[in-house]
Amino acid sequence: MLESIQLNKSFGKLKALDGLSVRMNAGQAISFIGPNGSGKTTFIKCLLGLVVPDSGDILLNGAHVLRGWDYRRHIGYMPQIGRYPDHMRVGQLFDMLKEIRRGTFQHLDDDLMRAFEIDKFAHKTMRTLSGGTRQKVSACLAFLFDPAVLILDEPTAGLDPLSSEILKEKVLAEKAKGKLILLTSHILSDLDELTTDVMYIMDGKMQFYEPIGRLKDQTGEDKLHRAIANLMKQHAAA
Repeated sequence: MLESIQLNKSFGKLKALDGLSVRMNAGQAISFIGPNGSGKTTFIKCLLGLVVPDSGDILLNGAHVLRGWDYRRHIGYMPQIGRYPDHMRVGQLFDMLKEIRRGTFQHLDDDLMRAFEIDKFAHKTMRTLSGGTRQKVSACLAFLFDPAVLILDEPTAGLDPLSSEILKEKVLAEKAKGKLILLTSHILSDLDELTTDVMYIMDGKMQFYEPIGRLKDQTGEDKLHRAIANLMKQHAAA
């Protein structure tokens, strides 16, 4: 469904991506794991078209999309920190994006808008919102146009426990529909509940890409964070 082929990207002397190739399929929920500076963010930005790789290719459903833009309508993105016009009201933000996207989607998915009760603060300006409430807005926007691919960067960061559970239930529901979901989080316990596969990236290279069940079997651990720690020790010793 979504594939990267030999992606390379450098920023000066820093090699952010080093020949990264991976195929990701519908119905997977893939967690990107790796230390800070490993290349996870650069990889996500390449998939989104926000960073152009120095070489390599990106395919969506077999079509070459590198340096294109229309394919982005099939992707919903929730950034780690959502940045929006400070003086725009929440309701105006949603109305503006619906107008911009008019004709590019079949129907709206407003499940999260209702679950998070966006209407209760739709009159407020973005600058007055707390970090957690901004996260709710970002989550709603990511799912709003019913995309086939969802990229969620630290999705539960800043959310209260109830809101976090609402979002995780929504992710599981969309995965059950056969969507491709890509996740990053430093809270590995959250990923444990959502993940079908784990991709570990370090120094811009993919170290392993395995189903979560296989990782747990290989390490004898029943928790994702313990399985990852075990594998990291193995790779460091190799």
